[in-house]
Amino acid sequence: MARLGTDADVDLARISSASPAASEGADEHFARRLRAHFPTLHGLFRRLYGDRSDALDQLEGVIADAARSWAARPDDLKAADARREADSTWYLSNRMLGGVCYVDRYAGDLAGLRARIPEFVELGLTYLHLMPLFAVPEGNSDGGYAVSSYRAVAPHLGTIDELRDLAAELRGHGISLVLDFIFNHTASDHEWARRAVAGDPGYEDFYLLFPDRTMPDAYERTVREIFPDDHPGSFVQLPDGRWIWATFHTFQWDLNYANPAVFRAMAGEMLFLANLGVDVLRMDAVAFIWKRLGTPCESLPEAHLLLQAFNAVLRIAAPSLLFKSEAIVHPDEVAEYISLGECQLSYNPLQMALTWEALATRDPRMLRQALERRHALPEGCTWVNYVRGHDDIGWTFADEDAAEFGIDGFDHRRFLNAFYVNRFPGSFARGVPFQENPRTGDARVAGTTASLAGIEAGDPHGVDRVLLAHAIALSTGGIPLVYLGDEVAQLNDYSYVDDPATADDSRWVNRPRFPAEAYARRHDPSTPAGAVYRGLTRLIRVRREAPELAGGRLLDFDAKHPTVLAYQRPGSDVATDEATTVLCLANVGDAPATIDALTLSGFAPDAHELITDRRVSLERGLVLEPCHVAWLRVRPADEPPRF
Repeated sequence: MARLGTDADVDLARISSASPAASEGADEHFARRLRAHFPTLHGLFRRLYGDRSDALDQLEGVIADAARSWAARPDDLKAADARREADSTWYLSNRMLGGVCYVDRYAGDLAGLRARIPEFVELGLTYLHLMPLFAVPEGNSDGGYAVSSYRAVAPHLGTIDELRDLAAELRGHGISLVLDFIFNHTASDHEWARRAVAGDPGYEDFYLLFPDRTMPDAYERTVREIFPDDHPGSFVQLPDGRWIWATFHTFQWDLNYANPAVFRAMAGEMLFLANLGVDVLRMDAVAFIWKRLGTPCESLPEAHLLLQAFNAVLRIAAPSLLFKSEAIVHPDEVAEYISLGECQLSYNPLQMALTWEALATRDPRMLRQALERRHALPEGCTWVNYVRGHDDIGWTFADEDAAEFGIDGFDHRRFLNAFYVNRFPGSFARGVPFQENPRTGDARVAGTTASLAGIEAGDPHGVDRVLLAHAIALSTGGIPLVYLGDEVAQLNDYSYVDDPATADDSRWVNRPRFPAEAYARRHDPSTPAGAVYRGLTRLIRVRREAPELAGGRLLDFDAKHPTVLAYQRPGSDVATDEATTVLCLANVGDAPATIDALTLSGFAPDAHELITDRRVSLERGLVLEPCHVAWLRVRPADEPPRF
């Protein structure tokens, strides 16, 4: 064994001379990227593992694995690498549109999903996120987030070869494949876990295993419980009396990234998926991946170093693969994971939650504040904006932000929970509480977009709220993401309580099976399904044709109306290179909202409303109907007309 040196070039030479495998497949492209990114990887290994005697050996193994992976990488994926290296911001395009679904619930299996590709093309998808589909234990698998193997598909969904073929067919239709990468933990029946428990010398340090409660008690003094209903604390006891770290569920065991062999093993799984044709990995539970005694073991500096090191490996052997952060933490911490060197994409949980907050209160102030303060990202990075996901809605706003409006965060969360589970007078929502604590009043909310927005309740503004929420996601900058089925106003599925495997998890209410009847009515605008589909596809088409809506640059605009959210998306005309601006307006109220002429006087009176494709005059102000949006292409007041 050898320790890492201080000179990256010297250690790279040592690795190359000591391990012929590290040079396998090292064509000029691989060699160029290795020279470019090895110093970064080496420096990160020194910071993470510099005190370990096996660090250089494990780094040598990582490079050898990367070389073999590159040699095996299919030619069409290498061609995609080259295209995306030449167009490194391809994912910032206003043509990007994401969809997300569970394979089994949406299409039965992978073969059924391939049959739905024409529907994805019709909707305009360029990005498809398939919820966890790897092999899992029987029974409860936390919705697929307890992975038994990263190289095997769950048998009821298909095979790994079918997944590879699906990725290729999607790629042929311009749709990038996105998969979850559950890398904080594995299932308790994963091969690594079985070998660790058995005392295999190569795996006993893959997890955090302790002979008694001494160390678990020490860690738990500063670590919070995540799912106390499943198990108290962060550890579970094995039949032989030992204790193993399990942050989330008893059957999900946390990996020990302080061991560089774990880093190498997981980098190998990432490279396998990259060569399968995966374009984006959703990095699950990124805040939890490093443990250190005396800390909360969340969002530690080493978590960021690990992400940077994984990125460096991929830049060498699969350069077009991107990371998407899933960090449901304080809004300030969410942004810390977003950079070209860590996660190029990130969910935007704050915008999602505050969109629903604005609809409940008919007050967009907190959402506007978030767009002003927390929207900007490093160059080349982007949000994934979603109206709702597969999970629950948690009210992730910062209490200090709410306090600026005289809002008590604790009381406001209780109001929002009550409103969205129909326990507040006049609520239009029909959500279901998730993990409700009667003693503290704490809860989160589950429900489909249509049920939360009022369609299930028969509210006259239900369809408009669905479209308004999606219009915000489509126009604020980033990749908009649709939970598939919401485009046809799918409702809550209350049958989850009849299945013992899902009855105790109310989040399954918003994971309905494919809404075949609603989808059959998608072209009938007299139905909620047809009205939502027609309105949403119109928004998608308009966005595709509006270059101002590419990228993430956003400027504030004060509409001077208590129910109107407003912001500007500056850009330029592709044909003339002239500066242009789209002014986005959204009325979250239940009554018409008038934006007076003085407020709009900074713009020329003639404007183009993109959604309805009509010319409008701003000379006398503008009226927005309840729960309606407008996207106005405007120009400065002193600029001569162009039409």
